[in-house]
Amino acid sequence: MRAPAVKTLSRLTAIALAAAFVAGCVQEGPKPSEQTADSDATELVSLPPGAVKYYPPGEFLRNGFPVTPAQATEALPGGLRMMKRQVSQAEYAACVAAKACKPLDRDHRDDADPDLPAVGISWRDATDYAQWLSRETGHHYRLPTYAEWVYAAGAAYKEDVILEEFDSSDPAQRWLAEYALETQRKTTVDGTLRPFGGFGQNDNGLQDMAGNVWDWTDTCSVRVNLDLVAGSGAAAGSENCGVRVVAGPHRSYITDFIRDPKSGACSVGVPPSNLGFRLVRDDSGAKPRGGSGSLREKLGIG
Repeated sequence: MRAPAVKTLSRLTAIALAAAFVAGCVQEGPKPSEQTADSDATELVSLPPGAVKYYPPGEFLRNGFPVTPAQATEALPGGLRMMKRQVSQAEYAACVAAKACKPLDRDHRDDADPDLPAVGISWRDATDYAQWLSRETGHHYRLPTYAEWVYAAGAAYKEDVILEEFDSSDPAQRWLAEYALETQRKTTVDGTLRPFGGFGQNDNGLQDMAGNVWDWTDTCSVRVNLDLVAGSGAAAGSENCGVRVVAGPHRSYITDFIRDPKSGACSVGVPPSNLGFRLVRDDSGAKPRGGSGSLREKLGIG
């Protein structure tokens, strides 16, 4: 008697499950990648494929004197997906709470406003956050290269480089031009934080690209002898990845562990008002040109 009862129960269970499935009551659970993708609420701006011309950052020498290099061209055949705004204080605090990011220094340790950018951030902090966000969402987040940042900034970013040609036998001419440029930069410094969008939105739909929070990039500082570049093809120069390029109203070069740019860490010129960051989402798995490849390739002279 028990065997037919078991068979009947099994048959009824199967019928009930089939009916529930048809009615939509039983659904296949999402795969882990689908769950993590759904949890990614980061607001991104998608830029179309294109190319950007820019003056490569770094120190460039000719005949032993500093000069401005020729423009380089960077192609972005896959376009770019970048955060609309910088990472907020609340978002960085969540990473700290998860013990994936280091607490900030005392002046910013309690920052947790969701409407203000996280500042007092080093390149290492920004990189730790990108790795944590990638694990949390299942997407690959990273810092942009300098070229990618310029492409995203569009007309909101003015490269205030010295374009004049000077007599190499009289270096004082360029020094005077550099002094005038630095004086101009000092007049525009305002370190007071504003809520997101307080410095406007550019034509690409990104906020505060040239505000008073400079963005870390993944591009390393370089020192290039242009005489060697144009000559025998010997090593053009050296790359120092302990110092990274930061981008804002003007670019600057900051040691990767520095959080306060006003502490004397700026390698040259007027320091940024604040250091923060925004990330690129890159699910292609390919490394950006700013993080791999030869120095000549990065400079567009390979």
